[in-house]
Amino acid sequence: MAGPIPIKSAWNFCSDNVAPIAPEIMAAVAAANEGNVSSYGGDTWTDRLTDRLAVIFETDLVVFPVATGTAANALALSTLVPPYGSVLCAEEAHINTDECGAPEFFTGGAKLVGLPTEDGRLTVEQLEGPVNHARAMGVHYMQPHAVSITQSTEWGAVYGLEELRDLGAATRSQGIALHMDGARFANALVHLGCSPAEMTWRAGVTALSFGATKNGAMAAEAVIFFDRARARGFAERRKRAAHLWSKQRFMSAQLLAYLEDDLWLRHARHANAQAARLSEGLGAVPGVSMLHAVQANELFVVMPEGVVTALEAEGFGFYRWTGRVGGEQAVIRLVTSYATERQAVEDFIAAAARFGNR
Repeated sequence: MAGPIPIKSAWNFCSDNVAPIAPEIMAAVAAANEGNVSSYGGDTWTDRLTDRLAVIFETDLVVFPVATGTAANALALSTLVPPYGSVLCAEEAHINTDECGAPEFFTGGAKLVGLPTEDGRLTVEQLEGPVNHARAMGVHYMQPHAVSITQSTEWGAVYGLEELRDLGAATRSQGIALHMDGARFANALVHLGCSPAEMTWRAGVTALSFGATKNGAMAAEAVIFFDRARARGFAERRKRAAHLWSKQRFMSAQLLAYLEDDLWLRHARHANAQAARLSEGLGAVPGVSMLHAVQANELFVVMPEGVVTALEAEGFGFYRWTGRVGGEQAVIRLVTSYATERQAVEDFIAAAARFGNR
């Protein structure tokens, strides 16, 4: 029996995780690989990283580098939420669907409460019912201690600044922390064209999982707390979870290179631009439409099943998505990255048009 059609490298739109390490970041790791330096974060790279992020976010903050987004999310939430508490999030949130119970494990049993959304964005109105119900039930119910939002969301949508401010005000009034999963933080930031401060602490965000791996790093994320008091205990939790790197200079070096000369923003602009071009080109193909408006670097495309099958046979890589349409229509997810070539985008559009016009 024949196996699956091999995906051609340039035509792999499965995820931004498929992209190679950015040359600038690889060079930074090599440059850090000189001599003997203090371990466990007692190095100049980690010191400089904190200073650099404080400038970028225009405030005093605490930074903890970790290797994965799951570690960033789970450890951040474990610091904000007690074992008897709950986290309100979108049903589709990565913490709720793709992290194998890590948030529940590291919090020691906190409950994730997934709320239905159209495109992954929570609203203040959605929070009112669950919060009021929990308050009314008192000790018999797990009280919300955090709301976790994803920017951009798992459906590629971006929270606007007003939406973030509303959520920040609502959570603050209830004494609830606001956590942001920023796996694609840079993509959302360049879409809004605002400052990192406006999209985070000025809007009421308590803690941020700052992603770099999807945007050119090898393995580097950072948990940022905008209130030092809220970071209490994180260092110990990170160590206990086996996520304190002994040779942390290599993780911090990645993040410093990521931020140098606005590399992170240039990467995100390129990825977003390629996604926009895909959306524009595919929108002209008969029978093809976007499930949601394309705002960052993810597209959810509705197209005839025959076209999807033909694209797979041609060697294009993407994921099929389920649950939104049926019959002869299919939904696929396309993700662009800093390394996505314009020619690969044009190849995909041309192939979809060719198969769609058969």
